[in-house]
Amino acid sequence: MGIRQKSKTIDVAEVKQLSKLEGEALAKKEARDKELQAIIRGEDKRTLLVIGPCSSDNEEAVLEYARRLSALQEEVKDQVFMVMRVYTAKPRTNGDGYKGLVHQPDTKGEPNLINGITAVRNLHYRVITETGLITADEMLYPENLVLVDDLVSYHAIGARSVEDQGHRFVASGIDVPAGMKNPTSGNLNIMFNAIYAAQNEQNFIYQNAEVDTDGNPLAHAILRGATNEHGKNEPNYYYDDLIKTIAKYEKMGLENPFILIDTNHDNSGKNHLEQFRIVRQTLINRDWNDKINQYARGFMIESYLEDGRQDQPEIFGKSITDPCLGWDKTEELIRELHETLRNIGTKN
Repeated sequence: MGIRQKSKTIDVAEVKQLSKLEGEALAKKEARDKELQAIIRGEDKRTLLVIGPCSSDNEEAVLEYARRLSALQEEVKDQVFMVMRVYTAKPRTNGDGYKGLVHQPDTKGEPNLINGITAVRNLHYRVITETGLITADEMLYPENLVLVDDLVSYHAIGARSVEDQGHRFVASGIDVPAGMKNPTSGNLNIMFNAIYAAQNEQNFIYQNAEVDTDGNPLAHAILRGATNEHGKNEPNYYYDDLIKTIAKYEKMGLENPFILIDTNHDNSGKNHLEQFRIVRQTLINRDWNDKINQYARGFMIESYLEDGRQDQPEIFGKSITDPCLGWDKTEELIRELHETLRNIGTKN
């Protein structure tokens, strides 16, 4: 058989004990988790930002970013609630190159998944305990959920995973929000089938046992744009796209209808500066249409310490995967968003 075991079987309880939330840190996380869930349910009208580096490749750079984001969160908390992207797996690869912190905890070293799992937990733990922020990660490997389920407050199901039954069923057993991206084709039916599956009870084999789930009413849509058969990106954050998505939500009668707009990827054509325009246009659409204002209440933004991207980890805090907004532009965008939301609230 071509699969060879390289390490001893992972003791999940032992791994979790090394970075276990307790006391005040746990209480703060639980309180912020409740705020996040109230936003998804529509009970809290603040705008959600799931924001941070495309890939969390450097612990100290990520923590420096988290400290800055935490201070800014305090300033804008009346209108904006932020969950920090601490993305530790990089799925968009043909098998070569960097695959994320979970595979390669040292970007200059060899892959080491056992150390990678420890590094992933440690990074989420440090962001939570040192800054008070809660974190998001992409659930690339459903079987790894048990290794981080006590730390991660928001799970994203990516464009290439959303069609997979395993991802959908595991998402149905998560008790925190699960954002389901539209697939790279842009087919909304696939995304909504995934949301439906995640919101309902499921029965399947997981961790070598038969399991039942309760369903996850916090599963929702992430619009990230699409790529057509000619390789051209096709955004789906425009007014008509949002109306179409809302109509699908209403037809299916899904719980807690919520739309998060991914401002990068195929919506921006991976031009990170376009994220400004996408946020601005969405706010105009929200102000223009009551249903869009009710449903489209969040953004996913890729942002790091330095603008753009690099091929090798030479510049501290600059993405080695997709291009990100640097900190100065991030701060500018969040302050602009906050001010616009305040003005809209005053007008209404």
